[in-house]
Amino acid sequence: MISTVDFITPPVDDPYWFGQIAAANSLSDVYAMGGRPLTALNLVMFPSKKLGMDVLKEILRGGSEKVTEAGASIAGGHSVDDNEPKYGLAVTGVVHPDHVLTNCGAKAGDALILTKPLGTGVLFNAHRSKKLSWPDLEAILAEVASLNKKALEIALDFDVHACTDITGFGIVGHTLEMAKGSGVQINLSYEKLPFYPRALEMYRRGVTTGSNLANRKLAEGFYMKKRNLSEEQEELLFDPQTSGGLLLSIPSAETDRLINELKKTGIKTVCRIGDVVAAQEPSVQIS
Repeated sequence: MISTVDFITPPVDDPYWFGQIAAANSLSDVYAMGGRPLTALNLVMFPSKKLGMDVLKEILRGGSEKVTEAGASIAGGHSVDDNEPKYGLAVTGVVHPDHVLTNCGAKAGDALILTKPLGTGVLFNAHRSKKLSWPDLEAILAEVASLNKKALEIALDFDVHACTDITGFGIVGHTLEMAKGSGVQINLSYEKLPFYPRALEMYRRGVTTGSNLANRKLAEGFYMKKRNLSEEQEELLFDPQTSGGLLLSIPSAETDRLINELKKTGIKTVCRIGDVVAAQEPSVQIS
């Protein structure tokens, strides 16, 4: 059995999309461990005196649809009155004990596959500060809210050595966790990293997030650049993700076949972003 708890504050003002994204974000923890969600409990913090119950209804509708899409069931939940809306799920899933995926098994010679673009943190903040229009943000929300279910199901037919989902620590933070857990060096190719449209532009316009600095500090001493990056380009490496994709470490020889299989299912963004090499000390290098 796998049990996870996760909830977020609204990344967008639209309550239905908020529910969808929050639920996908919560369910992803089970997928990242190779599991299948079974049940979910709603976790709701809601300012009932400020927002109407129709808003809460739409949040829960969005979340419920994602849980149904995952093949799981809402088994109840908990709610409290709070000044700021927050929503998420406590998810219980199952996985065979011999097939649990962790972020600690990457091996030298592996390739790293990423299944969603990066940049949600700065884009959500840019919309809040009115530097990114709603139509521009709405254009990416279907991919943000998409489940990692298909990606996992296909990946399980391959020799997955390590897996994690990219969330609040950004691509460097979660890659570094994998490098430390596996005792390896991970080389990321900046040119191959997929970013949502306008994410770099928003950093250039002065938008940032409350997590970038902390994420950068977490990587100090383990993160090296082998190429010149602008300050804004580098900020994207520490951008915190909401409902990010899976990061998969698989034998290099299986890379093309896995990518082709994932694309056949309609996963819009999947690419090889780096490689795993042997090293005496764990690190992440950007080339």
